[in-house]
Amino acid sequence: MAISTAAARAQILDDLAEAIDQIGIAVACLGEAFEMVSVQAGDRLEAELFRPGQKAYAGSRQTYARFAERHGVPKREFELPAPGRPSQGAKSFIERAVVATGNAGQKISELQDSGLALEFGDPDLRSGLIEVRELLGVVPGNARTFLRTLGR
Repeated sequence: MAISTAAARAQILDDLAEAIDQIGIAVACLGEAFEMVSVQAGDRLEAELFRPGQKAYAGSRQTYARFAERHGVPKREFELPAPGRPSQGAKSFIERAVVATGNAGQKISELQDSGLALEFGDPDLRSGLIEVRELLGVVPGNARTFLRTLGR
């Protein structure tokens, strides 16, 4: 069954919005973890985890907004969710951030593999998706390294 251009672009934005929501969870969790660790660990967390997550969040939202604007598709606004209770601890927040970035990366990968981005997207959308996936890709490895040394 063929899909209309309008429906395909709406699907692209819906899929990207799901990824953005996941990146938002990651950023919120990393922000909460930052508040719980020492200054030295916080500096590392910010540089190795939070900054790539924040750049991915900003880049994905920008990619979403520009694509919607270029094609006259209604867009939505995104807000960071509440990360959860502080009693979960920094390690738990970082682990949740890793899961969320993995979910976001998977959603973007599925969007790229579906062919919708290629057939109904445009070069700016495709390059934005690639950039966001690259930023998300560093988080799991950096998180493993960070967690191995947390509290030492």
